[in-house]
Parts: sequence; structure tokens; C-alpha cells
Amino acid sequence: MNSFLTSVFVIFKKEFKGYIFSLSSLIFLIIFLILQAIFTFVIGKFYSTGQSSLDLFFYFHPWLYLFLLPALGMKVWAEEKRSGTYEILRTLPVSLYEITLGKFFALWCFVLIAIFLTFPVVLTLYYLGNPDFGPIFSGYLMSWIMAGAYLSISLFASSVTQNQIVSFVFSILICFIFVFLGFDTFKHYFTFLPINFYEFIANLSFVTHFQRGIKGIIDSRDLIYFFSIIVLFLSLNILTLNKEK
Repeated sequence: MNSFLTSVFVIFKKEFKGYIFSLSSLIFLIIFLILQAIFTFVIGKFYSTGQSSLDLFFYFHPWLYLFLLPALGMKVWAEEKRSGTYEILRTLPVSLYEITLGKFFALWCFVLIAIFLTFPVVLTLYYLGNPDFGPIFSGYLMSWIMAGAYLSISLFASSVTQNQIVSFVFSILICFIFVFLGFDTFKHYFTFLPINFYEFIANLSFVTHFQRGIKGIIDSRDLIYFFSIIVLFLSLNILTLNKEK
């Protein structure tokens, strides 16, 4: 067990340093923060709502992640395969499980930094009013956990191809389905389905499970859902790569 954790940490440390000192990662952070500000203050008209909450701020996260996180994760495996470093990586005395987890946690922690850098929005909220800390904490926590689900899908999409563009589009397609299922528009297109079946399908959406976090509720069912998505797609990632051996 100690050997497993050590190997995962070694991979994590290498990958995380790569993200921290990468120009493309800096560009990602800048774009992320700019888009977050545009969605919150321009499109969401944050100052006009008169509400002392971050509901609008969190409302756009599923859509923000839909495009930005696949862009961040599309090269994880695709670039390794294209450049030929994947074959070298597999010769190292570490398992595919350890490599995958190390890469995933490095990417997930980098996204945590990106989310943390939105703290000026929180400071603005406290300057304007006296908000409840509970929904802010749960919203941030569930947003980061939801981001992990997006990233696991992005890693899986990257594992099936050497082409980063194909990986990007494939990841967006899968993530879009998980987002779309939670909106009323889905219900309008599938009114012929039995209500119980529709509710089951809608419950598979990222949005459905994220909304409770925005309201200040950290429900174990939502945590189980997101971690199940992460485990599922990381497992599919490993299975896909194992077939290429």
C-alpha cells in the first residue's frame, strides 16, 4: 500500500509541477478567471440581483467546465501517445493504475487552484452584504468535486485517441449529455417517457446533484454520485489503455 501511494505521489508531483510552470496552464487560468467574471458580473448581472448569495456565480459552473475542462484534459494521454512518451512511461516500474491516479489528482488539484483564485467574488459579496457562509462553502466544495467528474471524462476521452481535437470534442459530447439531462428542455423533448423513468434519467445529470450544493446542502447521495462517475470513467480510461498494450 505504501509503495502504491508513493508511486502515485511521484507521478502526481511530476505532473503537478508541469501544470504549475506551464505557459498553457497560465493561459488556462487567465481564460478561466475572465470567463468566470463575464458570466457572473456581465451575463448574470451580479450587482443588479440585490441578493447576498453566490447562486449566479455557481449557476454557470457546469457550462464553464463543459468547455474549459475538456480543453485542459484533452492532451493528458493523447499528447503522450502522439509524442511517443507513452511507450516510455509504460516501461517505468509503476502500474497503469498509479499513473492514471497520479495524472488525475495532479489535474484535479490544479483545477482547485483555479477555483480558489475566484476568491475576489467572495470578498465582493461580503463587502456588499452579510451572506451565509454555508452555501458558499458547499457550493465551492461541490463545484470542485463536480470538476473531478468532468476531468475523469476528459481523461477517458483522451485515452481513446492520439488526436487532441478528437479528444476535446468527444469529451464535450459526453459531458454535455450529463449536463443536458438536468434541464427542463430535456423534459420537453421526452414527454413520452414515463415520469418515473424521466426522473431517473434527470437524476443522472451533473446539474441535478450540483444544485443542492449551491443551496448549502452537502448530500451523501450527491457525493456518491460524483465519485461514482469519477471511478467509472477512470476505470474506463485504464481499460482502454490496457487494450492497447
